Amino acid sequence: MIKGVLFDFWGTLVENGVYSPLRQAKKILGINMPFGKYVVRFEKALMLSNKSLEDGFRQVFDAFNIPFEQAVLDELVALWRENAEKAELYPETKDVLEDLKANDIKLCLISNTDSFSVNQVLSKTTLRKYLDAIVLSCAVGCLKTNPRMFYYALKMLNLQKNEVVMVGDSIESDVIGAKKAGIKVILVDRKNKREFQPKINNLSELKEMLENLN
Repeated sequence: MIKGVLFDFWGTLVENGVYSPLRQAKKILGINMPFGKYVVRFEKALMLSNKSLEDGFRQVFDAFNIPFEQAVLDELVALWRENAEKAELYPETKDVLEDLKANDIKLCLISNTDSFSVNQVLSKTTLRKYLDAIVLSCAVGCLKTNPRMFYYALKMLNLQKNEVVMVGDSIESDVIGAKKAGIKVILVDRKNKREFQPKINNLSELKEMLENLN
């Protein structure tokens, strides 16, 4: 019986305010490596501490052995701030969360993110009031590829791994990470391009999917 849902943040509950900040940052930094490999290194540098955006991006320069340039740093910080300022909940997010709460389902936000971005979005939306727990990489000190993130979420919800499901849009972080922790996963595939099952095209399909899992 599903008693709790772990939600990813970006691309699941919240839509980026600008086009793919990670891809834009890769271009700004002039990084030439496979995107998946780049993302892991980038997130480890920026999203594992509660440091300021400026200090976090300085760590990104170091992680990729890129000579520091103030102008590049300023461009990255401006990009991140613009993304957070323009980010919005997906149209169905609020109704879906309200329905889950009405059915006594515990909800947890679990995300690879820097502290600035998530706090900026939480402060300007109603998202926080639906959440029983918030687990962020910048606070826990590890990414979702590490099952410790998920164990921490289970502890905060006081639930067992067979009582929750992870809902997210990333194969690398949400699917692989949750499976390492022994947690069921539902992929959010808004463009309907992934072969993975079970998946939904938007959160409005989640209720029926949860009923099938039960």
